[in-house]
Amino acid sequence: MIGSSSRSAAAAAMRATSQAATACRNAFTVNSGYESTIQNLKLHANTRVMCQGTGKQGTAQMQEAIKFGTRFVGSVSARKAGTVHLDQPVVGSVREAAEVLKPDATVVYVPLNGAADAFMEAIEAEIPLIVSVTEGIPFTDMARVKAALLSQNKSRLVGPNSPGIVSPTAGCKIGIMPNRIYSPGNIGVVSRSGTLSYEAVQQLTQLGMGQTLCVGVGGDPINGTNFIDALKIFLDDDKTEGIVMIGEIGGSAEEEAAEFLKTYNFSRENPKPVVSFIAGLTAPPDRRMGHAGAIVSHTGKGNAQDKINALRDAGVVMARALPHVGVTLQQEMIKAGLMEQQ
Repeated sequence: MIGSSSRSAAAAAMRATSQAATACRNAFTVNSGYESTIQNLKLHANTRVMCQGTGKQGTAQMQEAIKFGTRFVGSVSARKAGTVHLDQPVVGSVREAAEVLKPDATVVYVPLNGAADAFMEAIEAEIPLIVSVTEGIPFTDMARVKAALLSQNKSRLVGPNSPGIVSPTAGCKIGIMPNRIYSPGNIGVVSRSGTLSYEAVQQLTQLGMGQTLCVGVGGDPINGTNFIDALKIFLDDDKTEGIVMIGEIGGSAEEEAAEFLKTYNFSRENPKPVVSFIAGLTAPPDRRMGHAGAIVSHTGKGNAQDKINALRDAGVVMARALPHVGVTLQQEMIKAGLMEQQ
């Protein structure tokens, strides 16, 4: 039998742990400006999703999202306003959609030359979450969009050049990810590459590790959401117990994420296991490898080894190769007592 003093000590310890966790979360939660829109990344079963564009490819992807469970509420098309698309109404502008369809999120399936304007229209209409899979948007266009994003606190952009965002636990998918590889669970996944994230997610699912939220931040140099934004959601979510981060050469996003994890995750008494893989270890300098942002400068900045070193030094466990991501996280989850030995 446990004495009252022991119970009091245990209760005090639990309160202290809870207070420490809350303090840690509050340390990186900023409730003003664009950063406050990070909360818009949280998808729910009732998240209302609309589509900007009614073309063939966008329609096919939206049909798959509906099959996944996504609550589709309508589309925007100036030419087809007043008609019906996928059994839901089509309106002529995003401003009208905000009033009539009342969406929580929009996925942009419009031609490349109209993508930036579509983002701006959604920002002006204060749509909470904007998702873009479009690749190759001109740098100057995205610079204009990013300036608009940073000037407000209502809308959050995922992408461009992103596969999208999906919550298997909520049954909500916004983007082009294949339905069959996802399953509900306790792992958060964030990646710059869509195809690499698909491989990692499929491994997790096959090993019995479903996902809470998967965020594709995109591979372009200027994007609306980065690694740290997604990591904040994962660390603040009690249902997310493990994390996978897929990076690649170019820029400094992985190094910045390493510093964030070192400060806010690995300083905890019980840090969440984090496994990462960085693509492009053998990439030559000054040659773009797939994504616009995947390039190592002639000075060596943005190379894979520096990113690997930064993440490993922070406490992240690095997978030796992409096919090892799933089993590596499985081992870390078992070590942390979050998963039973199979």
